[in-house]
Amino acid sequence: MSGEGKVRNLFDVSGRKAMVTGGTRGLGRGMAEALLEAGAEVVIFGSGKTAGTVAREYADKGFRCHGVTANLGDEGSREAGFAAALSLLGGRVDILVNAAGIQRRHKCEEFPVSDWQEVIDVNLTAAFAMCQLAGRVMLAQGGGKIVNIASMLSFFGGFTVPAYAASKGGVMQLTRALANEWSGRGVNVNALAPGYMDTEMNTALVADAGRSTEILARIPAHRWGLPEDMKGPVLFLASRASDYLDGAIIPVDGGYLGR
Repeated sequence: MSGEGKVRNLFDVSGRKAMVTGGTRGLGRGMAEALLEAGAEVVIFGSGKTAGTVAREYADKGFRCHGVTANLGDEGSREAGFAAALSLLGGRVDILVNAAGIQRRHKCEEFPVSDWQEVIDVNLTAAFAMCQLAGRVMLAQGGGKIVNIASMLSFFGGFTVPAYAASKGGVMQLTRALANEWSGRGVNVNALAPGYMDTEMNTALVADAGRSTEILARIPAHRWGLPEDMKGPVLFLASRASDYLDGAIIPVDGGYLGR
């Protein structure tokens, strides 16, 4: 085999079994699409009927894609959803991408505890639970890849988003904690930290001319990120190319953190 062929094989995920939470839109959909395009079989998790709709769109294009509806913030629904996804994948999971996330904005002194709990439940508790459910299967298999989605707010606090910042700081530390215990047993756990992305979650920021100008001024790439910008990084972390990478938090931010 040529050197070029060997390198390509490092990034090969064809035939792998994957689960992507939050895979119906935004960054999650972009990463699910990357895995599908690279030949993986993917279960997309969503909170409503869109999971089935999106999965059918990809299946109609010839991809091996399934949809599972689950409320990841609810333990019973989450566990039932994971069991359904595992069954669809034939009892195996090689790749987990934890991309589900929600946002709530209030001044810190006014932030409702109910909103705090909802954000923590979906962004952090569900991420841990999905890692644990998939991790048990992966450890029994002898290997697997877990990709968590951190944030720029894993590194700094932001404004009016204390719950989101706390949850994403937690995702960063969770990633490291899991890597400490599982990397020696064949399961790589890493995270991607998207920068400022032009997605539904950031519609208000993109529309705010003053804030958008301020953000763009700090991004050396001079543009907002897009779901397509997550495709290469997620394939790297989902493939054998990252076998010696554990507990890493990789910014995908157009250079924002380096400014």
